Amino acid sequence: MGSPFILIIVYLAFISLGLPDSTLGVAWPTFRLAVGAPLEAAGLVAVVLTACSAVSSLASGHVTRRFGTGRVVAVSCTLTALGLAGYSVAPSFAWVIAAAVPLGFGQGAVDSSLNAHVAAHYASRHMNWLHACWGVGATIGPIIMSRAIVDASSYRIGYRAIAAIQGTLALGFILTLGLWSRDEGRAMNGGAAGEAAGGAAGEAAMAPATMKGSLRVAASIQIASYALYAACESSVGIWTASLLMEARGAGAGLAGAMTSMYFGGIMAGRVVTGFVSDRLGNRRMVWIGLSVATVGAALFAVRGPLWLTAPGLLLLGLGFAPIFPGLMHETPRRFGGRAYRTVIGYQMAAAMLGASLFPGLVGLAASRFGLELLGPAVGAFIVALATLIAALDARTRAS
Repeated sequence: MGSPFILIIVYLAFISLGLPDSTLGVAWPTFRLAVGAPLEAAGLVAVVLTACSAVSSLASGHVTRRFGTGRVVAVSCTLTALGLAGYSVAPSFAWVIAAAVPLGFGQGAVDSSLNAHVAAHYASRHMNWLHACWGVGATIGPIIMSRAIVDASSYRIGYRAIAAIQGTLALGFILTLGLWSRDEGRAMNGGAAGEAAGGAAGEAAMAPATMKGSLRVAASIQIASYALYAACESSVGIWTASLLMEARGAGAGLAGAMTSMYFGGIMAGRVVTGFVSDRLGNRRMVWIGLSVATVGAALFAVRGPLWLTAPGLLLLGLGFAPIFPGLMHETPRRFGGRAYRTVIGYQMAAAMLGASLFPGLVGLAASRFGLELLGPAVGAFIVALATLIAALDARTRAS
């Protein structure tokens, strides 16, 4: 078991990760006008963010071993602050793309390294609460942005506020580097107990391509599952505000509040899941989440009054809540030994690619067929995800 104080620091890191993730969709209707970009250009921003995040995620294992988790978190948070500050002063769309590069690199490495650390050293409830902390940041982000747009008529002020929060957190991480070093030293001296969470500690680390038989197929299915899950979550987060404002008649304040409700549902769901996941198990929680999300997607797809859209968004958030952390915490138990760290790196990269590729495709399709296709698209993603997870469960033993 890792240090309780380090766990608090990890929670703060995930709050900082969530802050910028949910703001682009709220800011985009006014942001794009200021920088002269079309509606679908948000998909290109997401592609750049996710490509950079995927590269840093794949490299996170090597980087963390070389420099330590504490330094990775501190530097990554600094990079996100710089990227968000760049958004706040961007005079053109090219500047936005340039600012997305450090933002993406900053988010990727810290995400993968902290997920692997918690999956190995903490109980399932902590993985859910970790991602609930991401939900805290993701819920606060749209509120900050929508208030900046409504009260100050400037998305730039919203990004400056979030950049300042990121900078403050980065300073806090820098000041606690000594605690990270001591904690990691204790983990090394304490043997391989954490590494053995899913199997024999002496098993060599393997890439999914070198695994044998059904295990290799299962790893590929899990990696694909993360891409589809991220497609669902990110598509809703990026395009909901545009759908509400441009197709369903909502104002900026209401669109921001409803987007925040969606991310708030993810946060609240993960808090609640943390209290029951150790008893019910990761796999059962994932299937409960898929069931709730399916109902939410059906309500969200209805072209009607906003009082139907709101519960749909809330149920989507609540349903999505246990899926990502449940799959993540189950990874050491599915693949055993130290192979799970490599699988986590691959699946985080896949999640980041899914979070950029699919919303980008949705944006391109929306520019031609209208934003109302978002609801049916999300429903289709959920059905495909359920199919993959059923195959994954069939090929790996339950923990």
